[in-house]
Amino acid sequence: MRKQEKIILFLLAAINFTHILDFMIMMPLGNYLIPHFRISAQQFTFLVSSYSLSAAFSGFMAAFFVDRMDRKKVLLFGYSGFLLGTIACGLAPTYSLLLVSRIVAGLFGGLIAAQILSIISDIFPYENRGKAMGSVMSAFAIASTLGVPFALYLANLIHWHAPFLLVGILGIALLPLLYRIIPNMTRHIHAPEQKQSPFTALVQLKNDRNMQLALLFNGLINMGHFLIIPFINPFLEFNNGYSRQLTPLIYLSGGIAAFIAAHVLGRFSDIHGKLKVFTICILLSMPVVILITHLPVIPFWIVLVLFAFWFAVSTGRGVTGQAMVSNVVPPQYRGSFMSFNSSVQQLGSSMASLLAGYVVVRSTSGKLMHYNQLGTISVGILIACLLLARHLFQKMDQPVRPD
Repeated sequence: MRKQEKIILFLLAAINFTHILDFMIMMPLGNYLIPHFRISAQQFTFLVSSYSLSAAFSGFMAAFFVDRMDRKKVLLFGYSGFLLGTIACGLAPTYSLLLVSRIVAGLFGGLIAAQILSIISDIFPYENRGKAMGSVMSAFAIASTLGVPFALYLANLIHWHAPFLLVGILGIALLPLLYRIIPNMTRHIHAPEQKQSPFTALVQLKNDRNMQLALLFNGLINMGHFLIIPFINPFLEFNNGYSRQLTPLIYLSGGIAAFIAAHVLGRFSDIHGKLKVFTICILLSMPVVILITHLPVIPFWIVLVLFAFWFAVSTGRGVTGQAMVSNVVPPQYRGSFMSFNSSVQQLGSSMASLLAGYVVVRSTSGKLMHYNQLGTISVGILIACLLLARHLFQKMDQPVRPD
């Protein structure tokens, strides 16, 4: 990998870090926001899902024009608007204004993930894409390891607004570097005489069953994963009595495990097959989901080990899943497809949050009821993902053996 490619991957990972941190920090803030605004568990899931729903909408709409534009310009536009929405979250004094700010952040944030994946897919061939995806997606691990615990520390020390302002400041510092270093990405644009209708992407999707199944696969993966996440912190505090000063350690230990997994499993999947690694990771993750959602009061160090393992295998299935999905579409349609893909992913996570809000209720004693049911539903969805992946990617995924 050349030095320039490494720098680009670092910057894309930095964007991903701030983007993921903004999304992730809302979920562990549940045990801050529910009592602060005196809202129900369902109203809290509206805050989580509002970002995803608006991101799904903008990602879908973007699919009709992104392949006609420079990927760098779309990325900068989306990232700038996302930062404005995030800063607005950090200044919101009421539940209603916070909800509106999350929607604004999501509208612009929906453009970011698709452009990052498209840029990676344009630069790196499929046989090296697992490593590249692992490098950029390790931002999830760093956000979990450093970002979320530090953001929760700021929420404890200052106020719940502080984490959003932190993301905004970091993002503003990144903008000039992105402008100077990320190259213009225009090779995918058709020549003027070959320009296609904005609806070509939709027609291509309508006529390609593999693309349709790949979108369904990614939507279900996100739904199965995010179904249990919004209520992890509230469940650990309200039901099991773990202090909110302890729960950030979950993201610290889990993030370290995910960081290692993103790099190791990404490279391993390039050598031994992405589908093979995906299958192992998803099978290992399912019993852990059941354990998490049925968790009794146990020593906290065991809780940390459990979540570290879950973060690792979840990262492994995410890295390999994205790498496989990126290969179902030719480069000239990749931006549009990745926008559809990002939209479906956001839709999957928003549907998960909304479903979780309907299943889980808060009792008069303050405990969360029916959280265990989410674990059962999540495992059912993950089984469907495994079957779909083996049907869709079995033939295309060929491991590259080292010489």
